[in-house]
Amino acid sequence: MYFLLFYDYVENVVERRAPYREEHLALAREFLDRGELVLGGAYADPVDGAALVFRVEARDRVEEFVRRDPYVAHGIVTGWRIREWTVVVGTAAL
Repeated sequence: MYFLLFYDYVENVVERRAPYREEHLALAREFLDRGELVLGGAYADPVDGAALVFRVEARDRVEEFVRRDPYVAHGIVTGWRIREWTVVVGTAAL
């Protein structure tokens, strides 16, 4: 199954996330290396949130990512939501 994780960010996120960025990216690489994270990144212009795509068996894997993310723990993320995503077009739909 695919899930989308949406993050909302604090103002001045680019500066405020700096102390936690490497730890956040290490967590993302961990999920990527296991094949659970497909892609992700911050929105551009303005940088006020992010979206990540997960391919996992259950929603709790995405929830684990959120629980462990230093951006969430340190208040860089002001809100988040997870949506199950039905992919119908693209190589992932095959």
